[in-house]
Amino acid sequence: MAGRFVRASKYRHVFGQGAKKEQCYDNLRISKNAWDTNLIKANPEYLSVNWEASGGGAFAVIPLSEKGRVPEQMPLFRGHTAAVLDTDWSPFNDSLIASASDDGKVGIWKVPEGFTIHTDAEEPADVSPAAKLSGHLRKVGHVLFNPAAENVLASSSGDYTVKLWDVEAGQAKLTLKHKDIVQSLSWSADGSQLVTTSRDKKLRVWDVRQEAPAIEVAGHPGAKSSRAVWMGEHDRIATTGFSRMSDRQLGLWDARNPGEPIGGFTILDSISGVCMPFWDEGTQCLYLAGKGDGNIRYYEFENDKFEYLSEYKSGEPQRGIAFLPKRGVNLHDNEVLRGFKTVNDSYVQPVSFIVPRRAEMFQGDIYPPTNGLKAGTTAQEWFGGKTALPPKISLESVYEGEGPTEVSADYKPPHVVESVQSPPPTKTEAPKPVDAPAPSPVTHGPPPSVSDNKASLAAGASKFADKDEESEDETSSFEEVSKPVERTTVTAARQEEKTRGPIFTQEPEPSKPTPAPTAAPKPAEPTPAASTSTSSSTPAPTASGAAAGLKDFLADIRSSVQQQAETLNRQNQIMADQSDQIALLLKKVNTLETKLASQSGDSEKDERIRELELELEEARS
Repeated sequence: MAGRFVRASKYRHVFGQGAKKEQCYDNLRISKNAWDTNLIKANPEYLSVNWEASGGGAFAVIPLSEKGRVPEQMPLFRGHTAAVLDTDWSPFNDSLIASASDDGKVGIWKVPEGFTIHTDAEEPADVSPAAKLSGHLRKVGHVLFNPAAENVLASSSGDYTVKLWDVEAGQAKLTLKHKDIVQSLSWSADGSQLVTTSRDKKLRVWDVRQEAPAIEVAGHPGAKSSRAVWMGEHDRIATTGFSRMSDRQLGLWDARNPGEPIGGFTILDSISGVCMPFWDEGTQCLYLAGKGDGNIRYYEFENDKFEYLSEYKSGEPQRGIAFLPKRGVNLHDNEVLRGFKTVNDSYVQPVSFIVPRRAEMFQGDIYPPTNGLKAGTTAQEWFGGKTALPPKISLESVYEGEGPTEVSADYKPPHVVESVQSPPPTKTEAPKPVDAPAPSPVTHGPPPSVSDNKASLAAGASKFADKDEESEDETSSFEEVSKPVERTTVTAARQEEKTRGPIFTQEPEPSKPTPAPTAAPKPAEPTPAASTSTSSSTPAPTASGAAAGLKDFLADIRSSVQQQAETLNRQNQIMADQSDQIALLLKKVNTLETKLASQSGDSEKDERIRELELELEEARS
C-alpha cells in the first residue's frame, strides 16, 4: 500500500449513466448493412439513424425531445436508390445533414422547420434531398463536414478516392487518391489537414489543398479495419486497430512526424469487434466504444500518454454510437459528454458521462470555451487557401439561460504576445533589488559586485565617524539609547528562537531565582558612558549590539545551568532521606513479624502490621 500512487485528475470519478427504457428511442429499424460505419449521428437538436428500408435507401431523423416509442409510420429521408451507409451533421447548421449511399451519390438534406415524427396522416410525407452530389464511381462509404470551414464536405468512396466538396456550388474541388478503400477519415481542428486509414494498412496525413499525402506510414498490422481520429487542436492522432494476432490496439501518433506510434501500440484486449474512437476536446479525453461490446472506456490525454480513467459497463452490446457536441450537454447536471448507442438494432439509448460535484454552480474548470455555430471561414475562402479556427462560445452564459457569448478563436495569441513582452519588465525590475540591499550589509540575497561591497563598507565607516563626533557635542542624544538596547534584545530573541535553549531559560524565570533575568538591564548602564553608540542607530545591532546580546544569552544559560544543578542536588538529598525512612520501616516490619511468629493469636498486632505495610507501600510509591 505504501507504493501505490493515485494520479490526480478532475475526471478520475467520471461515471456513465444509461437512460431508462422510457427515455430511449424505441421501435427503430436500424440498418443491418455490414459496412463498417457508426450507423447514427447526433447534434443538439436531432438524431439520424441509418434505416432498414425497402425500395431504396433511407434514413430517419428523430428530434431529441421526442423520446419513447417511435410510431410505425413516420416520415423518412428518402432519395437514394441504394442503402444509406453514413450520415453527418453540419457543425454550423443543426438542420443540414449529408448522407453517403451505396448508389455512389452524396445527398444534402435540410430538416424542415418544426419537423416531428408524430403526424396524423396515414402515410406521412417523406423528405427529399436538397441536392445530390455526383462524382464517385463506386459506393460512398463515409461523409464528414469540415470542422472550421462552412459547407466543405469530405466523402470517401470504393473508387479509392476522397473528394472535397463545395456544398454551396455542388462541385468536387479536390480529390485525394488512395491505393485501397478508405476505412476512416478525420479532420484537424483548423480544417487544413485530413488523416485517413486505408485497407492497405497505411496511415496518411494529407495537406488537402495540395492533393498529396504529407506523411504516409505503416499503421496497425492487423487485417481488420482500423480507425483514426484527430485529437482536436493537438498535433496528435489516435488510432485503433488490430495486431497480427488479432489483438485490439490503441496508438498515439505525432502528426508532424509519425514514424512510429509514441510509446508503441497499447494492447486493449482480444475481442474481435472494431473499436470506435471519439475525442472530446473540452475534457481532453478519448472514448473507445467497441462494436459488439457493452462497455465504453475513456482515457485522459496527459504528457503524451493515455491515462486510463474508467469505463461504462453494460450488458447490452452496441453496433453504432454517436456523441453530442459540447454545446448540447446538460450543464446543470455536470454532464461532460452524452453518447447514443444502438441496442439490438431496435432502439437507441442515451448515455450521460457526469463529473460528480456537490456545488450547484457553473463548473468552469470542466467546461472551457467550445465551438459555436459560427464558422472560421467560408467555403470560397477555404478553397482559396485561408485557414482559421472557428470562434468559440462561453458555456457560462448558456448555463445562466442567456444566449451564447462568443470568445474569439485567436484568444491564445494575446497571451503569447504578453509572454514575449514579459522579459523587458523583468529587466527594468532587475536593478531594484540591487539598490535595495546596498544600505543593509546583513542581507546576502542580491548578488552585488566586489566594488559595491567596498563602497558600502566605506560609507558605513564614514557614518560611524560623523556620528561619534556629533555624540560628544549633543548631550540630549542619551535618550535615544533605549532604541539600540531594544534591538539587541530582538536579535537575542531571534537567536534564542533559532536555538532550542529558550524553552529552558523561560521556565525558571517565575521561580525563586528572579535576579537572573534582572541582570539583563545591566548592559544598559555602560551605554551612557559609551557616547559612540548613542547616535549610531543603524550599525549598532551589527557589531556591539550582537556582542551584548550574545553575552546576555550566555549569562542566561549559565544561570539556568546553575539552577538545574541546585535542583538536582536537592532531589538527591530528598531521595536519600526517603531511602533511610524505608530502611527503618523495613526493620520495624521484620521485628513485628518475628514477634508475630511467637504470638500468632493477637489480632491487634495484625492490624498494626497491615498499617505498617500500607505505610511501606506509600513510601515506596
